[in-house]
Amino acid sequence: MTTLTIRLPDDTAERLKSLAKSRGLSTNKLVEEMSARALAAWDTENHFRALATTGDVKQALAILDRLDANDQKEH
Repeated sequence: MTTLTIRLPDDTAERLKSLAKSRGLSTNKLVEEMSARALAAWDTENHFRALATTGDVKQALAILDRLDANDQKEH
């Protein structure tokens, strides 16, 4: 485990402490959970960007056109 020291404005630190307390967490655990969520979102974005580079644009647009056509039939 690594110890990380960060500098935050006093008001931001106090708000994080209040948020953590309201969730029944330590400030450390709150930051750990928020970091995990941010990294998961970043990993997902990178995954989809990698998939997009191998994708077939014409096929993707054709699928979207079919979805639009089906949506219009339902309404």
